[in-house]
Amino acid sequence: MTITAANDINNLYNINSDAVKSSFYGTGTENDGKKANLFGSILNAAVSNITDTNTALSNQENEVVKWAMGISDNTHDLTMAVGKAQTALEYTIGLRDKLLEAYKEIMQIQI
Repeated sequence: MTITAANDINNLYNINSDAVKSSFYGTGTENDGKKANLFGSILNAAVSNITDTNTALSNQENEVVKWAMGISDNTHDLTMAVGKAQTALEYTIGLRDKLLEAYKEIMQIQI
């Protein structure tokens, strides 16, 4: 699977636009259906983000190994892989922190 740089950048800048669009313009006609659709969309986006981050980290590791073994002398690919992996990891950590903050806020709601 080949991922282009433009797709990676778009995924990083469009943090939740797909989840928000599908939740508000989704197929559910009832209010409960929209809430379930929102949760499912956010969960799918989070899982997709983790998968993309793992792929970027794996690509970084492969490029580092290739460069260390002398198989590749292309420092541009190495630098791009490291940059993508760092950005994806920072984004994933930020997303995790926001989700934990939201969870804590929900847990403090008194019923």
